[in-house]
Amino acid sequence: MNHLSRRSADIQPFHVMELLRRARELEAQGRDIIHMEVGEPDFPTPQPIVDAATRFVARGDVHYTPALGLPALREAIARFYQERFGAAVAPERIIVTAGASGALMLALAATTDPGDEWLLPDPGYPSNRHLVRSFEGVARALPVDAASRYQPTPAQVDAAWSERGRGLMVATPSNPTGTVLSVNELAALHQTTHRRRGILLVDEIYQGLTYGLESTSALSHPALRTADDLFVVNSFSKYFGMTGWRLGWLVAPADYVRDIEKLAQHFFISPSTPAQHAALAAFTPATQEILEARRHAFADRRDTLLPALRELGFTVAAEPQGAFYIYADITNLADDAEALARRLIEEAGVAATPGLDFGHHLPRHHLRLAYTTRRERLLEAAERICALRL
Repeated sequence: MNHLSRRSADIQPFHVMELLRRARELEAQGRDIIHMEVGEPDFPTPQPIVDAATRFVARGDVHYTPALGLPALREAIARFYQERFGAAVAPERIIVTAGASGALMLALAATTDPGDEWLLPDPGYPSNRHLVRSFEGVARALPVDAASRYQPTPAQVDAAWSERGRGLMVATPSNPTGTVLSVNELAALHQTTHRRRGILLVDEIYQGLTYGLESTSALSHPALRTADDLFVVNSFSKYFGMTGWRLGWLVAPADYVRDIEKLAQHFFISPSTPAQHAALAAFTPATQEILEARRHAFADRRDTLLPALRELGFTVAAEPQGAFYIYADITNLADDAEALARRLIEEAGVAATPGLDFGHHLPRHHLRLAYTTRRERLLEAAERICALRL
């Protein structure tokens, strides 16, 4: 390993995958494990999407698409923004990518020079800081807590900005906390980054999965719709139920598109052709009806798990309004979330993710529990935890 790059050495493992590996080992031994650790819905891909893929692949004409994506899909995404959010987004600004991770890679590769600093909320999705490092940027953590709904404030961003500042990355709804930024809050954050001549990158991969409030987009705000320093990342994985298809998209300022296209040509050649043709069916009325029914099911699951956790002694100070996670404080029950997660899986057969995966701000105090399994299993998980008498 003498030739291992410093970049590779700096990348930490995704600890939840280790937990998943242990869960699979226990299942192979005959144990029943309730999975609340991985952010993957238990619903299958909607049938209209599967049918569209089947019809396309059956023709056998499966070749590369343009690096920016299938033109018809870029146009369909543009219509989605117009019809759902009243946002006129030119199809030419939409880049179809190999998952949201591919979109983040392209945005960071196009904007980040060695030593450039990106501000990221902590706790936050772990891959974001590692992707910044992969492109020789520096990820600087912004500690956030329930007082600000685990989201950064303009004052906090302004105070943390340095002369090497390149941008701010936020997520709404967020992972691991499920909290949401309003379009006005996003506009206020953008005012701060714009004044600092930086970039605002908004991760909207859980867009559509909101409960008790309307789903929005940063692109809904008139001041942000054509901003030349705003990037928006989205995905077909979460709301659209296409995790394994590995398809997402990036909305970039028009002046960046040609350079991003060159990067996409070299990184990926093109996104998966069958996945793109399948995704054309994601916006049909039949599929949307299925997706909305699932959103209501997620809301019911949240409303089931949240009081059950509180009754067990977990503290949830900032209730999730979106995604499918609850970020729970465990300090009333245990001293260390990682040790508690090990005990839950080994003794109760309940898999949950310790805060260690999401950053350095009080990780030992928190567990992330995903309500991606059916309601009956969530109640059973609560019963198993109760039986441990923590």
